Amino acid sequence: MNSEQLTEILKAAFPEAEVAVSGQGGKFDLRVVDEQFEGKRPVARQQSVYAPLNTYIASGEVHAVTIRAMTKEEWRKASLFGA
Repeated sequence: MNSEQLTEILKAAFPEAEVAVSGQGGKFDLRVVDEQFEGKRPVARQQSVYAPLNTYIASGEVHAVTIRAMTKEEWRKASLFGA
């Protein structure tokens, strides 16, 4: 599994989202910016990002992920402050 493959999987699951993936060797940093996260708690957001990845995590293709799941407004604010 590489960053490009993981990006395609997440874009299929979140067609309206801005998706950014970095990493290698089964360890990835994921950023998914989508309005569907509005009003959801952080755990619910992470669960929705994990859902399309569960098969790859179970197989060991993806070993570890760091998830940043946020709305466009949250991402805009984070970007302003260098997060």
